[in-house]
Amino acid sequence: MSQSSDRTHLTPNEVAALFSVSPVTVRQWSQKGLLEAETTAGGHRRYSRDALVRFASSRGMRSPFATRDRLLVVDDNRQFNDFLRVLFETECEGVEVASAYDGFEAGRLVQQFEPRVVLLDIMMPGLDGIEVCERLKGDALTRDIRVIGMTGHYSDDLARRMTGAGAETLLKKPFDSEQVLSLSGFARAGSAAPQVDRGAR
Repeated sequence: MSQSSDRTHLTPNEVAALFSVSPVTVRQWSQKGLLEAETTAGGHRRYSRDALVRFASSRGMRSPFATRDRLLVVDDNRQFNDFLRVLFETECEGVEVASAYDGFEAGRLVQQFEPRVVLLDIMMPGLDGIEVCERLKGDALTRDIRVIGMTGHYSDDLARRMTGAGAETLLKKPFDSEQVLSLSGFARAGSAAPQVDRGAR
């Protein structure tokens, strides 16, 4: 298969993870004609996203790609991370917020928490924000997650690299709270938001 097809079709293991079943169960669904599969030249099954949505609908299951009002804040500055978490919990209607403090923890939480939006700092120890974004956008299971970059060391070159990795934009810290709330796209609770005036590292 081409790289493009790989990005739109999932392996049995990826489908199993989506539905929280074993790969054997996924193969059985295919053998029984319940889940439509395509076969590669090498004889491997691959599943289109549309086929998975149809399968879930026919079984009365939630779409595996349904968006959830969940936000993951990834920043190693704990004070700033906590500020953003409280900001979104206070200002947005029904949004669940989780925090990660480095890139490796972010990767783990993305799989468990399944956020719709990730606020992602660039300068972190270990795995930096650009690498995290590239991994998210390179995986069929996470590529639809919206990524908004953040940095206290803004430059045009850094912004190009971050958007080139798949982020929607790169915010310069300290940024206006109203700006990040608006960019997130979450429904607002209706009260005015304060300015973000701390944690710009």
